[in-house]
Amino acid sequence: MLNLYFAPGSCALASLIALEESGLPYEARRLNLVNGEQRSTEYLAVNPKGRVPALVTDRGVVTENVAILAYVAQIAPAARLAPLDDPFDFARMQAFNSYLASTVHVNHAHKGRGYRWTDDAAAIEAMKAKVPQTMGESFALIEEKMLEGPWVMGEQYTVADGYLFTLTSWLSGDGVDQTQFEKVSAHHARMLERPAVQRAIAAGKA
Repeated sequence: MLNLYFAPGSCALASLIALEESGLPYEARRLNLVNGEQRSTEYLAVNPKGRVPALVTDRGVVTENVAILAYVAQIAPAARLAPLDDPFDFARMQAFNSYLASTVHVNHAHKGRGYRWTDDAAAIEAMKAKVPQTMGESFALIEEKMLEGPWVMGEQYTVADGYLFTLTSWLSGDGVDQTQFEKVSAHHARMLERPAVQRAIAAGKA
């Protein structure tokens, strides 16, 4: 049985969606980040990074969305959650997911976690003020150059779609008008119609 550690409102929703899409049996284990459960001795034994998501498997723990999404797609090939038979397309999917993780998520983190980069209060406020611009620029690039449509990779739905959906959900809170991105907004609406996405959202709220 797979066990996914997640927190409501976090990027771990992408992994929840992937597991729901996969049809694999799993258990969702919710952490309260506000109460600091991610820094508890028990959780640090699972993931010393003190972050979510973390997927516990029978072979050990997999952390980081990019790795978890690829792993789920590979252990559930019948669900067709990645172009597993095409190394080049698989690499393109990984490049998209890596951009979300290394650039878009970091842009977002500057709003509430500037302390990771500086102790200067003025610098932290400057980072917060920059978030609408950096998130907007990142999604403009996704809209114009990266999102093929109707899904991230074109006609085939993949784990990248759940990841994009998760980060798109942050735009309003980051001061960005999602509706300016026609393809992204259509993708987000399309995702909301998927039963697996609805189940993942419900699991995150439970």
